[in-house]
Amino acid sequence: MRRFTAILIGIIMSISAIGCGRNADNKEPMAQIQSSEEKVAWKADSGYICESEKVTDGAVSGEANTEFSLSVPTYVTRIDGMWFIVDCYHDQIIYNENMTAPINEWKVLTKAAKQPHTMAGDGSVIMVDDTENNRVLVFENRDGAYVNTQLFNNIGKRPHYTVYDEEDKAFYVWSSTTGEMYIFRHEEGSTDMYLTEVRKAGGGETSPLDGTYIRSFYLNGDEIYFVSGIGADGKPSGILICDKNTLEIKEKIEVPDQMAGMVALYRDGGYFYITVSTDISGNQDAATMIRTRNLKGLMSGDYEEIYSTYFVGGGTPYNVSQVDGTYYLTEHRVPGHSVWSYRIENDEITDVQAVY
Repeated sequence: MRRFTAILIGIIMSISAIGCGRNADNKEPMAQIQSSEEKVAWKADSGYICESEKVTDGAVSGEANTEFSLSVPTYVTRIDGMWFIVDCYHDQIIYNENMTAPINEWKVLTKAAKQPHTMAGDGSVIMVDDTENNRVLVFENRDGAYVNTQLFNNIGKRPHYTVYDEEDKAFYVWSSTTGEMYIFRHEEGSTDMYLTEVRKAGGGETSPLDGTYIRSFYLNGDEIYFVSGIGADGKPSGILICDKNTLEIKEKIEVPDQMAGMVALYRDGGYFYITVSTDISGNQDAATMIRTRNLKGLMSGDYEEIYSTYFVGGGTPYNVSQVDGTYYLTEHRVPGHSVWSYRIENDEITDVQAVY
């Protein structure tokens, strides 16, 4: 048994030397390595695909934001008491102590990412998906300033959505066009990050979502809901409900062509809430936000359009995040309206405000 373990560790270290999740030709992700103990306290000696690349000259945050408005903001969150906005088309992420200061008074976390989309933190590190560079960046708080200390290259194609899962003590990063979920962890008491698994949607050797642009996912207990995207065949992928640990597809829910290109999905109370970016042809004029009590009712029109009712309408609603009971909706195409806040109480949408 000890000899087998030594051989396994040797193989893992060889993989690490090749590159993050890739073979020598940089084509396919390495096979995932799993451990039943990972959900309790993951240890590096239990196996991993590769360790992060250390950044020795990482830029220190704190530079003043020179922009006076947001350009396609894609995510809002609060980490360690600080507010962050992913300012996608300005190729930056900005942060501030509150959500009321003018945008040009915020500070810049990083300008090293090309069209980043989301980010997440666990109290020790912050992980950012660097979408157009096919990598993720890791930041740490050093004496009150954020520093880019680590990175991972070759993370699928257009990593697009990042979530920290408290149950697994792991970061889930979705490769939006290859149908792969990259799982990152660090040991307790350390900030050194490791890529520990690559799970393919469908649970097989190849992903049925490879080539389909899927913008995000929703963690719901032991399941993951993938929003609908537009496949290579020009058809909607539908909403896929998968097993969280294997990504095996448990159910596929058909969606109408007018909401084929979804962005975000979440559940609150008795409703599922969905933002839509485009129809089956890629037209953003179909962009909207809806809610339904039953996802299977989407095809029959059993849903409520809420975008024009509660928000200004006419734009493209994008990601939705929640901080202390308040939701934050990012959107684009509407001048003067980039971030909204609202609450949901007893299935009633309340306190709708245009923040930026």
